[in-house]
Amino acid sequence: MTDALWILLLALLVAAALAAVRRRLPVLFWWLVGYPAVTLRVLTTYRATMDACGLTVPASAMRRATARMVGRQAAPVPPRRSLPLPTGSGLVMRLRMAAGQAPEDFNASADRLRHAWGVHAVHVRPTKPGRLELRLVGWDVLTDVRPPRRRLRTEPLSLPLALREDGHWHVRDFRTVPHELILGATQSGKSVYLRNLFCGLARQPVALVGIDCKWGVELAPFAPRLSALADTPDRANDLLDVLVEEMEARFRLIGMRGGAGPDAVLTSDVWGLPEKARPVPVVVVVDEVAELFLAASKDDEKRRDAMVTKLIRLAQLGRAAGIYLEVCGQRFGAELGKGATMLRAQLTGRVCHRVNDETSANMALGDIAPEAALAATRIPAERPGVAVVGDSSGGWSRVRSPHLTLEDAAAVCRDTSGLIPELPRLDTFRPVVPQPSAAPAAQPSARPVTG
Repeated sequence: MTDALWILLLALLVAAALAAVRRRLPVLFWWLVGYPAVTLRVLTTYRATMDACGLTVPASAMRRATARMVGRQAAPVPPRRSLPLPTGSGLVMRLRMAAGQAPEDFNASADRLRHAWGVHAVHVRPTKPGRLELRLVGWDVLTDVRPPRRRLRTEPLSLPLALREDGHWHVRDFRTVPHELILGATQSGKSVYLRNLFCGLARQPVALVGIDCKWGVELAPFAPRLSALADTPDRANDLLDVLVEEMEARFRLIGMRGGAGPDAVLTSDVWGLPEKARPVPVVVVVDEVAELFLAASKDDEKRRDAMVTKLIRLAQLGRAAGIYLEVCGQRFGAELGKGATMLRAQLTGRVCHRVNDETSANMALGDIAPEAALAATRIPAERPGVAVVGDSSGGWSRVRSPHLTLEDAAAVCRDTSGLIPELPRLDTFRPVVPQPSAAPAAQPSARPVTG
């Protein structure tokens, strides 16, 4: 009896330890328990599961004939698979589809495969004609997102900003998707996404330009790293004039370089220029774009139309000149005024956090995939930072940015203030950063307890 009690006590301790590991260290729990259990379940039930999901094909004539010779019935044939290989958040199998099968068949059965194998999600990705990748995710990786422990290999102007629900990182590549629209209600996580964006760009030789018509309250903490900051509609209008002039000057530079001598290399953008002659990239962050569209008088309407026209010009032509747009706001709809829909069409990258109305979700993702807009409207308020990311290709995914405090983001901008490039046209708009004064020695005092 004593031995049985000790065995029961040991089993309870092991169960409690595994429960704690599963809650606090899900990756470790997956390697210890999840991967072996799911792999065994997949290997033992693969044929039956594929048959139940309608993902098998009839056996070949030779196999049917062989089965008849031994008095058996040839079973349907599932797709050929590789061994389940572990990943940081699940496992992956590579399948060779049979004749007549398509990736859409597996996408339609993804939810049934998830339930059959007891995993959190199943994602299907075609790799080449006739082959696809089946990725099983062991748990909800968006519950607790942390920055990657090892630095991901990325190109210049390419930043890993958020973790996707399939375990991969969403990489913001400006050279592939030059302009982006970011929407999100208050406390939806939009500001955290922007902090990660600023911190990633601050460490690169990039000119950062901010337009924040709420008197700069959102972008002021990043002022030490900004090459220009406009905090009122009038200054934003003037700054957009300067950016258009900078874009035109870069196009003249591209034209002169392309025709300079018989050995000149022809190019249509700044990335084809020699590295020494290449202008520094400029990333323009427009925070709360609705403030630019508000108009209370005829003069405001003229200024609004002028600013929208300049933004559209930058969006249409800025990629070749190395000028990129990040347009952010709480809402974005056609009712904001003339040019809003045309501007949105140029912002091929879309990030939609939780929004207050369905119109904004449709404005962000409706032209990409209707199901993506529906997914954005279902983001719960208790999960800030979760967003739906899409692009003009029609693909979309749920993502979540790692939490980054405003103090940490501002510290990164202060530490990288020496990387501000020389752009004389923007010197007039350089924000004034107060220098820290030498404070007198503080006397010991009691510190209040903060929660």
